[in-house]
Amino acid sequence: MSQQLATAIKMVVIFMGLFASFSLFAHGVDEDTRQFLTLNQGVSIFPFIYIGAKHMVTGYDHLLFLVGVIFFLFRTKDVLIYVSLFTIGHSVTLLFGVLNDVQINAYLIDAIIGFSIVYKGFDNLGGFKRLFGFQPNTKVAVMIFGLFHGFGLTTKIQEFQLPSDGLVANIIAFNVGVEIGQFLALGLILIVMSLWRRHKSYLQFSTAANTLLMSTGLMLVGFQLTGYFIN
Repeated sequence: MSQQLATAIKMVVIFMGLFASFSLFAHGVDEDTRQFLTLNQGVSIFPFIYIGAKHMVTGYDHLLFLVGVIFFLFRTKDVLIYVSLFTIGHSVTLLFGVLNDVQINAYLIDAIIGFSIVYKGFDNLGGFKRLFGFQPNTKVAVMIFGLFHGFGLTTKIQEFQLPSDGLVANIIAFNVGVEIGQFLALGLILIVMSLWRRHKSYLQFSTAANTLLMSTGLMLVGFQLTGYFIN
């Protein structure tokens, strides 16, 4: 156990440096994309699909949450169920939030998204049963956090004040792109995890991996809350 703890600490320290650097540009929008979103008029299906897919592939917070969700899911059926719940959740709030102009502070919603990563890591470590003596409904939790992740996507879109002309079709296209990006990223993650699961180290270092997941989520919460109070 002491060796696993030492490994976990090393992994956290290394990842803190990587995460701090990566967080500076993850979720970022390059200048060409920013200009397109600002100046676009009318329906542009394929560009919005591309932008949605690109956003999800670089969306480390969404992907880290999904890693936590699927970490102990070994059957394809279970993976599909939980990912579908997450997808339904963020699709509903993305479409609802943008089309109804629901204004939410981006820092606070991203802090909640960071907390969702902490929650799933804590859940994977059996924290609820050990500390509170009960286990929350995991499917409900994934669905609820999916709703918050959708509002996180909403805040990114609202930054550009898109014109109403073609907005519905463009937002649907963006959401389709998000799902494509999620599928591609999740596919790669599952391949890596499947290879790792063939070795005993997967379960041996599951505590270290989920401790790292929680630490990353806590850092994200801290970054976003700092941004909220500073701005």
